[in-house]
Amino acid sequence: MLSLEEQLKIIKRGTVEIIPEEELIRKLEKAIKENKPLRIKQGYDPTAPDIHLGHTVCLRKLRQFQEIGHQVVLIIGDYTGMVGDPSGRSETRPQLSYEEIKKNAKTYQEQFFKVVDKTKTEVHFNGEWFSKMSFQEIMHLASKFTLARILERDDFSKRYKEQIPISIHELFYPLMQAYDSVMIKADVEIGATEQKFNLLAARQIQEIYGQEPQVILTMPVLPGTDGVQRMAKSVGNYIGVAEPPKEIFGKIMSIPDDLIYTYFELLTDIAENDLLKIKRDFEDKSTNPMILKKRLGKEIVRMYYNKEEADKACDEFEKVFSKKELPEEIPIKHFEHDEPEIWIGHLLVKAGCVQYTSEIRRLIKQGGLYIDNKRIDDEDLKVPVEGEKLVKLGKRRFYKIIGKVSR
Repeated sequence: MLSLEEQLKIIKRGTVEIIPEEELIRKLEKAIKENKPLRIKQGYDPTAPDIHLGHTVCLRKLRQFQEIGHQVVLIIGDYTGMVGDPSGRSETRPQLSYEEIKKNAKTYQEQFFKVVDKTKTEVHFNGEWFSKMSFQEIMHLASKFTLARILERDDFSKRYKEQIPISIHELFYPLMQAYDSVMIKADVEIGATEQKFNLLAARQIQEIYGQEPQVILTMPVLPGTDGVQRMAKSVGNYIGVAEPPKEIFGKIMSIPDDLIYTYFELLTDIAENDLLKIKRDFEDKSTNPMILKKRLGKEIVRMYYNKEEADKACDEFEKVFSKKELPEEIPIKHFEHDEPEIWIGHLLVKAGCVQYTSEIRRLIKQGGLYIDNKRIDDEDLKVPVEGEKLVKLGKRRFYKIIGKVSR
């Protein structure tokens, strides 16, 4: 293992809080002395099929713990996922079926290991213990936490004051996450800042069950590509780790300039000296932000693919946006329709370019839909089915659509 000072330097990079830091130091000293790795926990609820760069802020911290010699334990919340984390929520989450949760969990695991080392990771579904608990055991767990403590949460407190319904099952979420820590004997748990209440609850529950409480590391919530809201698929400001290289690169190029340093710090392995230089260059405006963004985009694509794909994505971006040329590869979509004309929204859904017509209406309002290099302003536009059309969605997506009237 590395020395205490070396480990702390790595652990603290990008971290918001360590609670309590003196306990982490003591745990690390003991781990070094006994050559026994700490158990580093994080839980993920598979409430959507993909993970994005916002998720990787914590995943990358897990990877760093692996690299300095500790044991990472990933909890996939097949049972907590059916409740849904109420953190930061202004209303009850829609409940997913167990089948949906399991389907999402499969892709989550595949994408986790784009970041963390699979050979050094212990994976558990929390259904391993929750599915076996009797009602008596559940009541015993519930008796260890008070309603007053639950209502200390800002989100619950606000909803209670505003008379917005809080379902009883939501109150179980922090207890369930806490019990996960008991079952895997966590020494450290990592989570976003908005998870702080849940992480602190685990310390209390571990003590009740006779365990030494875990240390908490909170990580910042990553702003999305809009620079305003947290990165989330539901908002549309996300960058998925499984997206094609040119899509990842293009989205990086769209972020506001003031996010460049944050993304370098939280999403890349760039050396500390280089990171400080980027910060200085940006603050004194000695470097064009576009140059820094291209470097950032290439670095992130390289991490999830390889250098060749990163260079190719950069070249493609420059070709399309700097030189105003078309990309070399444009997906071709074929579709049939039984009428000679079709509404543009239905066309793009039937052709498989988008999932929902609402996305098309949003793009038109933003001036982001082009057909044959002409911007579309009419949300109700109908176009001929027959023939070939070059469609551009937003800044990066191009499709060649070939339509045919059904006979």
